[in-house]
Parts: sequence; structure tokens; C-alpha cells
Amino acid sequence: MNEKFFDLKKEKQDRMINAALKVFASGGYAHASTDEIVKEAGISKGLLFHYFISKLGLYSFIYDYSVRYIMLELSTGVSPQETDFFELLLQIKHSHLQAMKNYPYILRFINKSREEKVGEALLETQERRDVLPARYGEIMERASLERFRKDVDVRAVTKMMEFTMDGLMEENFRNSSFQPELYFGEVRQYLDMMKKLCYT
Repeated sequence: MNEKFFDLKKEKQDRMINAALKVFASGGYAHASTDEIVKEAGISKGLLFHYFISKLGLYSFIYDYSVRYIMLELSTGVSPQETDFFELLLQIKHSHLQAMKNYPYILRFINKSREEKVGEALLETQERRDVLPARYGEIMERASLERFRKDVDVRAVTKMMEFTMDGLMEENFRNSSFQPELYFGEVRQYLDMMKKLCYT
């Protein structure tokens, strides 16, 4: 990547980043079109390749940028003192909310990247693919399980909540009405409901 990209005005940087996030999140690496990205960003293809050399270079940059940005939001949005299981999940989702305010497709892109099958895209990002899962694991390791009912399978609850939160996001995008604050509000409702069902 050409480091001069960061000399551009922030508004133009974000336009290019958001365009790439949207297109890569929709169809993955194989189906992403640089023509669609430049059209979405309102720039020339020559400018895109001037900064990123190739589609692979752009994908690598977008992946790295997304991971770093979410990690930054997690570092400020999740309290190191918090130990309540559902509150930790809520703080993680609130960190996602903050990221999505600037980059609406950032979490959808990260989720889509987990399904990536194209070898060159996987190879280019392999060193960074465990960064976010490892961080989520570290956060949830300190969650106290004492308040859970004895008959509740915490791992099953965790998986169910992951599917629910991802499903809510996809539903909002399919309806072309995605608004981060509304999504977070729905997530909060489901977490509150599960907390009442699972805690003694």
C-alpha cells in the first residue's frame, strides 16, 4: 500500500474505505468488483490502484484497518473491571456500535471474511485472522459464571447469542435500513431477555 493514502483528506479516505467494506462485505473477495468500489467511492480506478496496487492490496489493507479499528474501540469500550457475562457482551457490542458509526459495514465485512475461500486472500490475511477472536476470548475469560442457573449451558448460550446478534445485523442490512443505534438497541433487548432467563 502507498502510505500517501493517509495524506488524503479524512473524508476521502473514509469514502474509499467504506466503499471497499461495503463491496467486500456483500460478495467476499472473489465477487468484489473494483469497478463497483470506485463507483461507490466516487473516484477513478487509477486513483484506487495508485494507492493500493491491486484488489488484493486493497483487501489486505481493509482487513488490517478493520481489525485495528475494532481493537481500538474494544480497548476504550470494554471496562477491565467488568465481570458480568452479559454486561461484557453488551460492552463488546457497544464497541462495535462505535466502530459502525463511522464504518457501517465494518462488522459485516469481518463476519464475511470468516467465510473466505479464496487462497490468496486467506494467505494475505492469515497472520491477523486470530487477533479479534483472541481478544474476545480474553475479555470473556474474566466473566463470572456464578449467577448462571445450574442447568444452563454457558457455551450454548454464547453461541446462540452470536447467531442472534449476527442474524439481527443481516436482517437489518437486507431491509436496507441498517442503523447502528437501532441494531444496538435490539441487541440490548435480547441480552436483557437472556440474562433474565439464565440467571438465578
